[in-house]
Amino acid sequence: MTRIVIIGGGPGGYEAALVGAQLGAEVTVVDCDGLGGASVLTDCVPSKTLIATAEVMTTFDSSYEELGIIVADDTPHIEQAARVVGVDLGKVNRRVKRLALAQSHDITASVTRAGAKVMRGRGKLGGPQGIDGTRDVIVTAADGTETILTADAVLIATGGTPREIPDAQPDGERILNWTQVYDLDELPEELIVVGSGVTGAEFAGAYQALGSRVTLVSSRDRVLPGEDPDAAAVLEDVFRRRGMNVVGRSRAESAKRVGDRVEVTLSDGRVLTGSHCLMAVGAIPNTANMNLEESGVRLKDSGHIWTDKVSRTSAPGVYAAGDVTGVFALASVAAMQGRIAMYHFLGDAVAPLNLKTVSSNVFTDPEIATVGYTQADVDAGKIDARVVKLPLLRNPRAKMQGIRDGFVKMFCRPGTGIVVGGVVVSPRASELIHPISIAVDNNLTVEQIANAFTVYPSLSGSIAEVARQLHTRKAAGEA
Repeated sequence: MTRIVIIGGGPGGYEAALVGAQLGAEVTVVDCDGLGGASVLTDCVPSKTLIATAEVMTTFDSSYEELGIIVADDTPHIEQAARVVGVDLGKVNRRVKRLALAQSHDITASVTRAGAKVMRGRGKLGGPQGIDGTRDVIVTAADGTETILTADAVLIATGGTPREIPDAQPDGERILNWTQVYDLDELPEELIVVGSGVTGAEFAGAYQALGSRVTLVSSRDRVLPGEDPDAAAVLEDVFRRRGMNVVGRSRAESAKRVGDRVEVTLSDGRVLTGSHCLMAVGAIPNTANMNLEESGVRLKDSGHIWTDKVSRTSAPGVYAAGDVTGVFALASVAAMQGRIAMYHFLGDAVAPLNLKTVSSNVFTDPEIATVGYTQADVDAGKIDARVVKLPLLRNPRAKMQGIRDGFVKMFCRPGTGIVVGGVVVSPRASELIHPISIAVDNNLTVEQIANAFTVYPSLSGSIAEVARQLHTRKAAGEA
């Protein structure tokens, strides 16, 4: 029987384990924290659970008056501007941890039920490939004992950890990284978020909705510098309108505690003060102390593992998946890389990873969902495409629900009308992007999208309307 050892139990690891076991291999998953990895235990699942609470708060705060909802409130008249809805952060975080742990247990049950073995410990490669084509994996348990596993193939899916600034070391109390925020029992009164990428923007928006006064520090000229510029502009406008202090073109040099306060010093000499600081300045891959280069695995300058489109590394019989590869820091991509690795090694039909069909979402309010080619690709001349953007303000369902911000944007090829990308900015954009994702993945045309029935009234009607406008322009030969 083919022996496969998977180091790391995140989405790349556990999805690979399911496929390997289903295809008849003897699979062992080596993991030290619990299956699901950071995605389930400290990142994606916890943060989106927290955001779910924040989303309810935002929806209520921003629309209850417009929708005619009356709230019985005994706040004295002179203080009527006081917040009507509050949050018990300790209770929220206990729920976050409970759901994350339950999800991890469910994943473990699925993996073991499929026939794979789960082994607690830290794994590393034992050196170059043996003359018989096998590789050793050294597993170190919590008590220091070592076990050597022999494998025909190894998948490395060890993920990443929060990057730290030397002069802004998290202490878990006032200066935090994103794995530590769930230990808070009380809502931060004044939260400084350093980093305006996806993680920083999501937490900044969530804590603002929960009731914190938030300052977001961005080293770039706008929030979400890697996302669609129109989408980022909408979100930044929403942040500012709701009272967030967005500090652009400013890099944090240090963060230190001063009693029960935190001082964040910027590169231009300014000092920001708050009750708490969240460092969201990226992640580093977990590739240290794994004997990778000694075993023939090539690393990039960033420390990520080099892989090809079927998840192979430079070392025969060694594959890699997930954040450790530096491809896309998405659970869905990690899972696909892990599955592809197993399909490839075990000789099943496999399609190489195609990043132009990946859909992703930023869980802010409004959400930002994207798939396929981007506005940056079009502007840089990487692809010739027609673009139409339709504000949600024109959508009847949006009007009914009090949705003021957002749009649907679609890209198509000028000659054929084939859909090559799209952006949705709206509540539940993560759900609305799916029809555009299907179109991109299956080379559907704007005509096909336009001619498919949509419910009236619905937000998805805007997707069909954008397609109709693109089809009309294509037929008319407009640029």
